[in-house]
Amino acid sequence: MRKAGRPRNQTARRQALVSAAGRAIAERGLEALRIKDIADAAGVSQGSVLYYYPELNDLVLEVHRGAVEGYLASRQRAYEEAPADDPAARLRALLHSGLPTMTDDPAHGLLYELHRRAGRSPGHAELMASLFAREVALYTTALEVGAASGGFTLAASAQDLAHGLVALEDGYGLHIVSRNAALHPDRAQELILAHARAVTGRADL
Repeated sequence: MRKAGRPRNQTARRQALVSAAGRAIAERGLEALRIKDIADAAGVSQGSVLYYYPELNDLVLEVHRGAVEGYLASRQRAYEEAPADDPAARLRALLHSGLPTMTDDPAHGLLYELHRRAGRSPGHAELMASLFAREVALYTTALEVGAASGGFTLAASAQDLAHGLVALEDGYGLHIVSRNAALHPDRAQELILAHARAVTGRADL
């Protein structure tokens, strides 16, 4: 019985450390991150952190992976919870799920912080590229379904438009979490919705 329970215990402990590390990164940033910060956030000793993650970089990579999967799941959920017979409502839900709602939005802030590792780490670069590709796929599906039902008149291919929408989200989102006073979250939403209306022919978006 003890042997059967141990893997589940270790998995839970690893997940708790990943969660704690995410909180520590959000609070201190990557450059200032220390094992002590993670241990304090998790309520364990520094030795416990090092037991499960001897290399801090491996733990940070797990945080990045979890952040990507959680963010994508929330976007997929937003899309699927909108009425299936209303492509405009589904696209609107997807658009609303892609931007920070405030300057200290925890999910977006963590992702932007972790994406900074992409230029120096193949693992982080792969996660960043995967996130982009899967967001593009979500938008491509929403646009193709809308066009097939006659609800959208697309200004270009669904995939090209999807790339543009994700790139706009990334750009606006970076300015929001960077506290650019010239781009309030509500204004960013207005701008991306205006773009979506123009490229889909749906004035009611």
